[in-house]
Amino acid sequence: MGQGQAHPSVTPLAIAVLALLEERPMHPYEMFQTLIARREDKLVKVRPGSLYHTVSRLADQELVHAEGVDRAGNRPERTTYRITGRGREALRNRIAEIVRRPVPEYPIFPVALGELHNLPKTEALTLLRERIGVLETELADADMLSAWAEEHVVPRRYWISLPYLRAILAAELTWVKEFTAELAGGALEWEDFDPVTGERSAAEPAADTPVSLPVPPGAVATADPRFSDHPS
Repeated sequence: MGQGQAHPSVTPLAIAVLALLEERPMHPYEMFQTLIARREDKLVKVRPGSLYHTVSRLADQELVHAEGVDRAGNRPERTTYRITGRGREALRNRIAEIVRRPVPEYPIFPVALGELHNLPKTEALTLLRERIGVLETELADADMLSAWAEEHVVPRRYWISLPYLRAILAAELTWVKEFTAELAGGALEWEDFDPVTGERSAAEPAADTPVSLPVPPGAVATADPRFSDHPS
């Protein structure tokens, strides 16, 4: 099977490519244009270079195959690809795998929230208010796209991700607004920073022992010797 894999890895962008080719054969530039026109760059990172690389990798895995090459005027030759039976199976299996069980996606915003106390309060508030503005814009954009889809009678199965994304945006917007109000109102304790040096004015004493969070039901807490302070 050449370079094909028994269980090929299907990335988010590969899912988008395979789904497009399930509709009809396309060349990579057309795939890129279609993804951008459908605003799928809200769901996956779409870049011309990464898309061409993804198509090439899918071809190596025999999930798609080149159907022909055409040229329009003085434009470069473009290779049209078609999904294979193996690609269709990989697409469906990957969708099922993702839907079946939630897995950690490690979003970056909670990481910054957990370390926000390293910034002065005024700066933290400024940044949070900027985020609120961006979230409000994205929420309005989601509402506009949903309204457009309904107005043009687009079958809902093609845009069911929009209500989900809107719900996530709305929940985050509500939380950030409440947190910002709490911080601005003084209900949340915050450290002071020296305006000249940027250092904490009065550092809190470090805890004598590290904080251990509760272990979820069914999980087993095990010590990893690689991180022991006292290796044997």
